Amino acid sequence: MDDTLTLMAVHAHPDDEVIGTGGLFAKCAEEGIRTVLVTCTNGEQGDGPGGVKPGEPGHDEAAVREQRLAELRDSAAHLGIDHVELLGYHDSGMVGWAGNEAAAAFANVEVDQAAARLVALIERYRPQVIVTYDENGGYGHPDHIQAHRITVAAVERSDIPRKLYHAVVPRERVSELFALMRAAGEAPADLELPPDFGTPEALITSVVDVSPYVEQKRKALEAHASQGENIFLLRLPAEAQRQVFGQEAFVRTVSRVPAADREDDLFDGLR
Repeated sequence: MDDTLTLMAVHAHPDDEVIGTGGLFAKCAEEGIRTVLVTCTNGEQGDGPGGVKPGEPGHDEAAVREQRLAELRDSAAHLGIDHVELLGYHDSGMVGWAGNEAAAAFANVEVDQAAARLVALIERYRPQVIVTYDENGGYGHPDHIQAHRITVAAVERSDIPRKLYHAVVPRERVSELFALMRAAGEAPADLELPPDFGTPEALITSVVDVSPYVEQKRKALEAHASQGENIFLLRLPAEAQRQVFGQEAFVRTVSRVPAADREDDLFDGLR
């Protein structure tokens, strides 16, 4: 039996691996922990050249897919990710987009079917720790919610993972980010945090210091240059970027080993 310490993170699209888990990937890689990224969709509903959106003239899903998967490979290299596994499902697009209705869209795939494929990867890599999104997918994206569903189902079917975490954004830190964005001129003066966005600090079980890996996260995010909506973080002042990128927060939802109420290491109790 392979008992190598292994982290698996299940993400929806190319680029999702960076913000919430990029530092964790880099930290684990440096510590000799095997890292596995599972990306559920190919990102076809992302921006095309010049920021063209799905449904607009010039948006070529096949070209977008190839671009985004190439960017994913570059990002993974910056983060030291050992294995990238592609489930290859079709991107569903944002809430309310026409892509939501496509039969092949990831959000419409039978959970049992996709979960079975994830179980097969769990059996291959035998991760002790798995990370994905919370039940709202972080901010309600259909593919993030589906990634949560299939991961929870896969963990329930397998006795291999010892811990399951949701990668979350502390609500208080988002408020600080909005203030920094307003100060930097990257957001309107009246930008306010939606009432249901982010996770209150009191619910967070685990905060990992990833400040030594901020530059790797920056480079990984830059690798996804075709997706301009994420790049605004790179336009923040350097100190603001260090604050945004320097910590990653998680909520532990499953632990099959004794666990502290508050952790700074997702492998606590497993080493």
